[in-house]
Amino acid sequence: MVAKLTKGFWPKTANIILRNRILILLLITGFTIFMAMQWQHMRFSSSQTNLLPDDHPVNQQYQEFLKKFGEEGNAVVFAIRDSALFSVENFNRWNKLSKQLGAFPEVEFVVSTDNLQELIKDNEKQEFKMRPLISGELTSQKQIDSITDHLFQNLPFYENLIFNKESRTLRTIVYLDKDIVNTTVRKDFILQDLNTVVKNFEKETGLDVHISGMPYVRTMNSQNIIDEIGKFILAALGVTSLIFFFFFRSIRATFISMCVVIIGVMWAFGLLGLLQYEITVLTALIPPLIIVIGIPNCIFLINKYQQEVKKHGNQALSLQRVISKIGNATLMTNITTASGFATFIITDSKLLKEFGIVASINIIGIFILSLLIIPIVYSFMSLPKTKHLKHLNKKWIDAFVSWMERIVRHRRITVYIVSIALLVLSIIGIYQIKISGSPIEDMPKNAEFFHDIRFFEKEFKGIMPVEIVVDTKNPKGVLKPVTLKRMNQLSEVIDEIPELSSPVSVVNLVKYSKQAFYNGIPKYYQLPTSQENTFIMDVARKSTDNSDLLDTFVDSTGQTARITTFMRDVTTSRMEQIEERLLENITKIFPSERYNVYMTGSALLFLKGTKYLVKNLIMSLALAIGLIALFMAYLFRSFRMIIISLIPNLLPLVITAGIMGFVGVPIKPSTILVFSIAFGISVDDTIHFLAKYRQELTANKWRIEKSVYNALRETGVSMFYTSIVLFFGFSVFVISNFGGTVALGSLVSATLLLAMLANLILLPSLLLSLEKSIANKQTLKKPQIDILPKEEK
Repeated sequence: MVAKLTKGFWPKTANIILRNRILILLLITGFTIFMAMQWQHMRFSSSQTNLLPDDHPVNQQYQEFLKKFGEEGNAVVFAIRDSALFSVENFNRWNKLSKQLGAFPEVEFVVSTDNLQELIKDNEKQEFKMRPLISGELTSQKQIDSITDHLFQNLPFYENLIFNKESRTLRTIVYLDKDIVNTTVRKDFILQDLNTVVKNFEKETGLDVHISGMPYVRTMNSQNIIDEIGKFILAALGVTSLIFFFFFRSIRATFISMCVVIIGVMWAFGLLGLLQYEITVLTALIPPLIIVIGIPNCIFLINKYQQEVKKHGNQALSLQRVISKIGNATLMTNITTASGFATFIITDSKLLKEFGIVASINIIGIFILSLLIIPIVYSFMSLPKTKHLKHLNKKWIDAFVSWMERIVRHRRITVYIVSIALLVLSIIGIYQIKISGSPIEDMPKNAEFFHDIRFFEKEFKGIMPVEIVVDTKNPKGVLKPVTLKRMNQLSEVIDEIPELSSPVSVVNLVKYSKQAFYNGIPKYYQLPTSQENTFIMDVARKSTDNSDLLDTFVDSTGQTARITTFMRDVTTSRMEQIEERLLENITKIFPSERYNVYMTGSALLFLKGTKYLVKNLIMSLALAIGLIALFMAYLFRSFRMIIISLIPNLLPLVITAGIMGFVGVPIKPSTILVFSIAFGISVDDTIHFLAKYRQELTANKWRIEKSVYNALRETGVSMFYTSIVLFFGFSVFVISNFGGTVALGSLVSATLLLAMLANLILLPSLLLSLEKSIANKQTLKKPQIDILPKEEK
């Protein structure tokens, strides 16, 4: 039934395309203009990447935390480690900088030496009050030395918050308005206002200011993504056009192909705007991907056109055959490629789902563009000249194909031994692969903001927040002595973990209150005893300034408190060990019947998101393999042929995974994409080869050996051309500043090169070795939809 419905479909399609050339070009032009108009809706991601679905328990806990305490990642930090800072001129300028930053409407408040408050006891009123550490501009070195010595020696509350006592590093913390943290306002403020103010300070003082904090890091990282989009598109166009011209030696063929992929890129940007998806580190890869994947379509179509012209010189017949003979095979290969990307849609990750939708739609779009534009444009041009057809008889290509044929003919046992050896080695390597949940691992290592991250890790033990929420289940339960004591016990555990910064919580404030009660003597910076607690808390309740401080650490009901610490960039395994140790101590210290305690924060959220994503992507890869296996079953109606077709495409994936294990490339969101993408693309070669092989079987009356070698000679050149384009096309990603993008580009390139060799050497070898079990009309009977039209047979 299906065969009857589809019979003659491609010849009819060819006639429709060639008879309506002007109309189709006008429709393409109109649609391209429409898509270009959608660019105004494009927007770059301003929010933190959340890899977990909204209904995931870890994400729900994080959202609950944000409701109680507001945005955790709204602090931008500035620090200077230089003794020259403590001169009169520079110190006053440092204080002026904090005033300048605090004057911006985007800033909620600033904590700096300029406005630092010291908690003291008013003996007359029997209450605590806040006294400025600095009053007015400082005029002498003696004043500065006195203030800094007092700060470093007598105010432990601010240690590791405002200063590092050992290195004498000073820090200013700027808290942004929580309403702008996940908007473009934050980006504009940081890139324009904040950076300008800091650069002016550095110019005037000659001091080096280190800047970090999650809003700043996210802004600078996003700006790097924006800067790289244009770089990738130009690099992809440059590399693919050079390779294309090298193969075809035709300026007009190269120009036509470039026009096709440029329109495809315009559609890709338009679709992002139309769907109103944010441009992220993943969706930024789609335009150059469209170029790299679109060029092979152009190669197959133009190569076929030139072959037909060389054969009979009839332009109309050549163009008709390009569409009717190559259209179906190219459609099938684009469908398999799109399937590799479309499997990301089944994941619960919004990031991957959007990437999968846009990529798969645009892959089909670039196929339609190439199928329409190339034949129509060539129909308006004169026939290719003899010099343009010379590439069809290149001796070095013939030599390459002959070399492959000799290996398949005489070295099949060697091919199997090498394949098995690589498989065994790769399996060993796979067991050494680690999962990375680090949110900064893929960031550009040469960027100034990345070096600043390392600076803050050294001086203040990191910038990635880890939050522990303590729900006492009773209003005003936080300030009870037993709760404070338990929180202090947990804080001591955190202090023992070298990768975590000193925790900040209401405990610190209560300790500071006791120190203030005893006239600021540093040795009293500790929790009050049960006897002291009554009258110290009585003084604290009378202090209005103290209640303002409490808002940062305790919710409005006094029932829930937060303990904030910051984590260095550590391996996933170490992060899991830290989490396990903290959870173990939480269970011991806080009885579950009296307290509800959980961990959250950006660092933990990214770790859980990465692990969740890896599980989802393994499922998507399995689905891609399953879909393509079903596709092969539909084409060839043979279980043995399914196995034979999958082996040359799965082996390169296993080898790539083994290489990742041996060279230490971890599994992370960027590298796990490699397998689905590479598998979806590499299977195209298998389809082209097996389609030609089946055609040769029919023509040669089921003589396997002759059919295999004929298929190898016929498809080897096109497979080599497209694989080289794909290899160098994906290789452009190695110029990225992002480690994940570099890994993605290099691993996909290597996998596709391995897949080409497997499809040109291992696949024919398997067909020849298993000829008796697969070569019969029953196992290779004609399917319902033929991949090659009647004229090819």
